[in-house]
Amino acid sequence: MPSITSQYLARFRRLDTGEGAPVLLPVTGAQRRFALVRAMDPAGRPDLVPMFFAFPRGTVDPERLAAAANRLAALHPVLRSLPTVVRGTPALCLEQPRIPVVRLACAPGEDAATVLRRALDGWSAPGAPLRLFLVPDGPEGTEEVLAVVLDHLACDGQSLARLAGELGAAYEQGTGAEGPSPAEAAAELTAYRDAVLLQLAAEERAGSPEAMAYWGERLRTVREQSPAPRSAPLPAGTLPSGSAAVRLPASADGVPFPALLDACRAAATALYGSGHVVPVGYPWGGRPPGAAPVLGCFLNTVVFPTATGQQPDPGATADAWWDDLDQAATPFDAVVHAARAAGSGWSGRLDGLLTVDDSRRHPPLCLGGVTGREIHIDGRAVRGPFAVSVTQGAELRLRMVWDRAILPDPTAEQAFAALADALRSPAPTAG
Repeated sequence: MPSITSQYLARFRRLDTGEGAPVLLPVTGAQRRFALVRAMDPAGRPDLVPMFFAFPRGTVDPERLAAAANRLAALHPVLRSLPTVVRGTPALCLEQPRIPVVRLACAPGEDAATVLRRALDGWSAPGAPLRLFLVPDGPEGTEEVLAVVLDHLACDGQSLARLAGELGAAYEQGTGAEGPSPAEAAAELTAYRDAVLLQLAAEERAGSPEAMAYWGERLRTVREQSPAPRSAPLPAGTLPSGSAAVRLPASADGVPFPALLDACRAAATALYGSGHVVPVGYPWGGRPPGAAPVLGCFLNTVVFPTATGQQPDPGATADAWWDDLDQAATPFDAVVHAARAAGSGWSGRLDGLLTVDDSRRHPPLCLGGVTGREIHIDGRAVRGPFAVSVTQGAELRLRMVWDRAILPDPTAEQAFAALADALRSPAPTAG
C-alpha cells in the first residue's frame, strides 16, 4: 500500500500548474500536520511562533521595518505563501509580499503583554505568515515591545535564527533599498521547492513498511490521559494558560536529551498518575542532505511513549530514544496511522510537548545599531495540556506552560516541581 507521503505527492503532481494558474508549492509532513490541526480546531487557531524584543521607546521605525520585512518576503517564498487546499490536497499558494507592521496602543491600565496576547489571540486567517506588532510598554514606559510572529507553517528553529539576522541587515538598508532581482527571487523559489521535494522524498522513504511496523509496536499501548477541556469559562481576568520557570546550573555540554525525557516522565506522572503510557512529542529534524538552507518548516514531531510511575533508567531511556531516531523521519500522520493500525486507541493528540533550544546559536535582533532584549510573554493560549521548553546556554532555563481549561494550577505546579527536581538530582545508575 502506498505511504501517506507517496499518496500526497501523487495528488500534488496532478494539480494544475500551467500558465496562468497560481504558483503552488508542496508542503512538508510538518506543514501538513499544522494545517490539519488548524482545520480541526473549533476556532481555527494556527500554531504561532512569536519572538518578543524590548527596545528603548522610539527606537524602531515602523516604515523602515515594514520595508525590510517585505524585502525578505520578496526573497523567501514561504514568507509570502498562504496555505490552501486544492481538490483535497494541501499546498502553499505563492502571493505578493504583504507583511504588516501593526502599531498597537495600551488602554489605561494595560501593559504591552496584555495588548500582544490579545493581538495574537485575534490572529486572522488567511493572511501573511509573518506579522510584526509594535506596542509601547504602558503609557509612561521607557520601552516598546516588538513582536515578530510567524505561522509555524512557515518556520522552524533554523528559520528563526536566520530571520533575525536577515531582518536586522535589511533594516540597515533603509526604506529606499531595492528588493531582490527577479533572478534572485526565482533562484530562491527553485531552492525552496527543491528542498521541500527532498524533504518529502526522505519522508516517503521513512514511511516504509518496516518503519510503520516499528512505530505500530512502539506506540501500541499509548493512550492520551489528559481530561477534556472544561466547558465552563475561566473566571474573569484569568489568563488561558499558566506558567512556571526556573534557572538551573548547566554543564558546558548541556543536559542529555534522554534526561529531559525522563524529567518529562516525572511531570507526566504527577499530572496523570502511574501505570499509563502517555504520548509526549518533541520536534526533531533539519534540512535534508543536499538542500539549501531555505526558510521554511523542515522538522517532524517525534512521539515518545512515556511510561508513568517508573523509576528513571537512563540507559533504557537512551537506548529507546536512539532507536526512535533511526525512524524519526516518519511523518507524524503516518506514525498515528501505524499506532492505530496496531490497536492503539490514540487519537494523535499529544499530552505533552518538549522543545529544546540552544541560546548560543541565536543571533540577537539588532535594529539601527540597537540590540533588542528578548523577553517572554506568558499567559497566551497553548496547544495541548502542557509544554516544556528548555533553553541551554550558560545556564539551563526551564519553563513549563499549561492549559488552564485542562489542568488546574496546583496540579500543574506540582508537575513542574517534579520536572525540575528530576533535573536537579542525578538519576540512579543501573547495577
